[in-house]
Amino acid sequence: MALVVGTVLGFLSGIGVGGGSLLILWLTLVLGMEYPAARILNLLFFLPAAGIACFFRWRQGQLRLGAILPAIVSGCIGAAVFSRIGTVLDTALVKKLFGALLIVTGLRELFYKPKP
Repeated sequence: MALVVGTVLGFLSGIGVGGGSLLILWLTLVLGMEYPAARILNLLFFLPAAGIACFFRWRQGQLRLGAILPAIVSGCIGAAVFSRIGTVLDTALVKKLFGALLIVTGLRELFYKPKP
């Protein structure tokens, strides 16, 4: 079952659906893993998946490093800062914040209309 879930979530990550969020849900709700451990495992899952997806997008000419470099740098800084903040916050609060983020993201995706 782990191979099937890992493959499906890797596929979703590769096409940009956000398989990492689904992985946290799988690990905590289905497997009963503690949330801090699920966050760590999610990061270990996401980094290689994102690297591979970026490599193939770059080879297809869909990724211009100069255009996304500011996002890479700010994303790394944000990840470092908020990872540190996450270690001092109560786990229950972090879980609620993550759940709220998933709900907001899901609603945005449901009601998003591209500009013409």
